[in-house]
Amino acid sequence: MSSSVRGENPKSPIHLSPTLELLWAVIGLLLTVGCTFLKASIASPFWDWWPSGIHTQSLGVTFQIGAVLLTGCMGGKNAGALSQIAYLALGLAGMQVFTDGGGFGYLAKPAFGYLLGFVPGAWVCGWLAFQTPRRLEFLALSCMAGLLVIHLAGLSALALKFSFNEDLLLPAAVTYSLDPMPSQLAVVCAVTVLAFVLRLLMFY
Repeated sequence: MSSSVRGENPKSPIHLSPTLELLWAVIGLLLTVGCTFLKASIASPFWDWWPSGIHTQSLGVTFQIGAVLLTGCMGGKNAGALSQIAYLALGLAGMQVFTDGGGFGYLAKPAFGYLLGFVPGAWVCGWLAFQTPRRLEFLALSCMAGLLVIHLAGLSALALKFSFNEDLLLPAAVTYSLDPMPSQLAVVCAVTVLAFVLRLLMFY
């Protein structure tokens, strides 16, 4: 096991060094910014590659949530939460890092509650991902839990925003949670496999 990773026994929680946590916080911030504008796509089945070649189909979402969860899986709860706090700070400060820009005006957007949910979502994902040594199914559970927290935060914010106009609440919930959920679950599957392989290569 790497000297930057600590654990008393094979079944104990894994602890990363502060340096590695900080490194993953920075990487997570950069990944979240970049993946906000990177559309998620799925390739055609390999048996269709010949003779027409490889074709991709958009999933209708970006890899943004994938970056949030990957940071938690790789850097733990502290790196995950810190990267998303920094992401929110950059966006609210006016940098164009959110899907539709940035600035304090973003606070009024229905989607902002989901962005706030990135912080506890990354923390929960990172905390669960390091409770046991590397296991594919446990990383999947960690990502699912993080995604659930993000949606709970977003739905709670929508409930508060539309508390005096309930006719808008259901359409907003469908738009921001129900519709993208299947595609986000596909992203979660990809993140789970990627995190497992990366942690295998990094020996933790």
